[in-house]
Amino acid sequence: MKNVAFIINPFSAKKEYHSFVKLLEDKVENPLVSISKSIKDSQSFIKKNWDNVDIFVAVGGDGTISTIAKELINTDKILAAFPAGSGNGFARELNFTKDLDLLLQKIKVKKSIQIDTFTINERLSINVSGVGFDGAVVKDFEKTNRGLFNYAKISLKNYLSFKPIEVEFETKYKSFNGKYLMINLANTKQFGNNAFIAPKADYTDGILEIALVKKFPFYYFAKFGYQLFNKTLQSNKFLTYISTSEISFKINTQNWHLDGEYNQISSPVHIKIVPKSLRVLV
Repeated sequence: MKNVAFIINPFSAKKEYHSFVKLLEDKVENPLVSISKSIKDSQSFIKKNWDNVDIFVAVGGDGTISTIAKELINTDKILAAFPAGSGNGFARELNFTKDLDLLLQKIKVKKSIQIDTFTINERLSINVSGVGFDGAVVKDFEKTNRGLFNYAKISLKNYLSFKPIEVEFETKYKSFNGKYLMINLANTKQFGNNAFIAPKADYTDGILEIALVKKFPFYYFAKFGYQLFNKTLQSNKFLTYISTSEISFKINTQNWHLDGEYNQISSPVHIKIVPKSLRVLV
């Protein structure tokens, strides 16, 4: 199979990357594979193989996919994914599964679409990013063995002690100023694990869905969780959505996650959609 490269994050895919490589070698003669040691390693591999590769397949979680995507923005190169992370939100939204035969068939057909991405102070995000509570949770989550159980446990632990963040929006959106549990920026519908924070998000409409979540009573936690996983979240007294292509605000925390990876970002923050900037295999 020519013009295709597989970039594997052995850390996010540690439970299965050996078996993935073996299965790939059984199905594809001399596949071009990189077991990436770092972000710089992935960047160097892409640059080295740029002229000979049309489709770059990220094997890992949303963070791995986002890392590869950064190198392909506004080019004719195509991003594909084999999900091997803890949440796999982007892969789920773009219909990438653990069926290698299906992925190889898609690669042969080579059909792609252009999707939106967005930036937060010039840092790229392709799926869902956030600040506040979920930023703090991701920070602690990265110290564990990951998995949905650990994420839920850390979320409950953090929720009890978490102090709401204070947000001051630009003049156009100043009516939304206030204190929030978290703010989620959604290019797609879900965090991962089919947790749908923005059921109306569309990665091709040039609009970002911004979920403003206020801290709610602990008894409401179960209801929020139920709606989150059943794709039924909607605006209420604890949740408000802003639909926009660009927005700025000041905030009293630097704890963010970008596509599930912890980042520190200083205030003020400028967020902007980048329409149809990434080609993705379908």
